[in-house]
Amino acid sequence: MIGVVRILLAAVALTSAPLAAQEEHRILFIGNSFTQGANSAVLRYRPDSVNDLNGEGIGGIPALFAKFAEQADLDWEVSHELQGGTTLGFHLRERRKLIDHAWDVVVMQEYSVLNPEDPGNATDTGRDASALAKMFETANPNARVYLMSTWSRADQTYKPEGHWYGQTVGQMAIDLRGAMDRIDNQAEQIDGVIPVGEAWNRAIAAGIADDNPYDGRDYGKVDLWSYDHYHASAEGSYLEALVVFATITGFDVREFGANERAAHELGIEPKVAAGLQSLAMEQVELEAAR
Repeated sequence: MIGVVRILLAAVALTSAPLAAQEEHRILFIGNSFTQGANSAVLRYRPDSVNDLNGEGIGGIPALFAKFAEQADLDWEVSHELQGGTTLGFHLRERRKLIDHAWDVVVMQEYSVLNPEDPGNATDTGRDASALAKMFETANPNARVYLMSTWSRADQTYKPEGHWYGQTVGQMAIDLRGAMDRIDNQAEQIDGVIPVGEAWNRAIAAGIADDNPYDGRDYGKVDLWSYDHYHASAEGSYLEALVVFATITGFDVREFGANERAAHELGIEPKVAAGLQSLAMEQVELEAAR
């Protein structure tokens, strides 16, 4: 059954572009600290394995992607243009010369609450994501462009000043996904949404991850948030990277197993690594069946 799923996922992943006909595939990540892996060892993980267009020595989620590709025997050239605390509009206005090139795949990650001045408002995101996607399609008509839908911030849920205060911890991720879906449906150059936030929700629902870092971590569970209850921990970033990799490549990340090398290098417990791999694939399979 796993083999069949992998074939189906690979078919979905390659529908929009004949990547298999090329020797090497070029992927670009644009975003902020959520793709950098800030506040965890992921930030400086294997920076020499990726092309940091800003020259800041950051590995992040792109470096995890590169390590997964190496283990899966897939040939990817991985680049990123990441700046903490920024929106997609920043990358469009300030970094256009760096990113306006022919890429096979682009992963775009927006600010965690969409609009820093008006949390939850996706108007600017829709405008900027569409403009970026058109730019990438102009450079390469076969490019696949994705929006990443990120996770619920615990500080936005449990603290009174948070926009999602008083709602369930998973609601922010659900709202972000709804906004990304609407943008995807309105912009024909955008090819899909990567469901990272929903994978986090799945990890919490499955009892692998703790749901509230403010009341202490439940025994036997991992904390997907870092110490600020905002960014991702190493485990949270690992889950993020797994979902991205499975979505983009169609590879069944469960095949990595408990001894996957990036998890080992980051100090992630083997059984946790395997559990997160399973959760990532469950979410990606659900997306493929939609």
